[in-house]
Amino acid sequence: MAKTENHVNLPWVEKYRPKRLEELISHEDILKTIRRFMDEDRLPHLLFYGPPGTGKTSTILACARQLYSPKEFNSMVLELNASDDRGISVVRNEILSFASTRTIFNKGFKLILLDEADAMTKDAQNALRRVMEKFTENTRFCLICNYLSKIIPAIQSRCTRFRFGPLNPDQMKPRLEFVIKEEEINVEENGMKAVVTLATGDMRKALNILQSTSMAHDKVTEDTVYTCTGHPKRNDIEDILEWILNKDFTTAYRNVMRLKTEKGMALQDILEEIHTYVHKIDFPTEIRIHLLDKMAEIEDRLAAGTNERLQTGSLVSAFQQAKNMVPAHV
Repeated sequence: MAKTENHVNLPWVEKYRPKRLEELISHEDILKTIRRFMDEDRLPHLLFYGPPGTGKTSTILACARQLYSPKEFNSMVLELNASDDRGISVVRNEILSFASTRTIFNKGFKLILLDEADAMTKDAQNALRRVMEKFTENTRFCLICNYLSKIIPAIQSRCTRFRFGPLNPDQMKPRLEFVIKEEEINVEENGMKAVVTLATGDMRKALNILQSTSMAHDKVTEDTVYTCTGHPKRNDIEDILEWILNKDFTTAYRNVMRLKTEKGMALQDILEEIHTYVHKIDFPTEIRIHLLDKMAEIEDRLAAGTNERLQTGSLVSAFQQAKNMVPAHV
């Protein structure tokens, strides 16, 4: 896509959002099935679920652009997001009135896109299932969500479900390279690897990291990516492990707190990185189980909004306990 004045200030996630099905970079099996549905004019109600940034919204918008001309799009497609109120009143008023009216000049069915449908209330979902059933003749629904368990079984059974899994690095790299070429930014190989690693299969996150790092620094390297995102670097994690495994509690706690303050690191990120090391280090099984159990509890308490300082102490103490358990397992 050429750089034009209209696109200069757009975030890259929107600027490079795929416009056609051919531009989508993953889930070939899902796209193949949906293409067949559209070619045979037998599109069912759809339910897309999976982690963020895996192409759910881009897929259905690309389908809608293929189904309808630009003139038809606004009259044939209703798009509602979590930012809109989607209680029972919206289902009874806005969705019902859109689904129940036919368009005189446009043939085919209308399409209603409910993005982040897992944020809908149970009452709204129960009202929606009747609307889906009643107006199937001229309306198709596509529900998009992160958590399938938050969609009531009655709606799940009325839809064809597709799971969008995290993207693998081989799928993400060509698209990132295309963006790098278009934006003419300087990216080192280790910088690209860091972007892909931190994105964990989320294409939206990868593009946001790439854009913010390129704006903050002249060159995208491993160091600049980690600095820009505030994510702990490998050598920082190794320092933390060295302290909590080999120093006494007070020294280890002070060192970790000092490093966290200096580098502006979040305990959640430190936990995630230490987790991978716990699996790599040759601990006895009982000690590994103890550490993973304690770290899971700390993560749960962090998610509930507890004090980071207290939980940092809890993390250091978990490793101190593990250290004391070693002689018993030698």
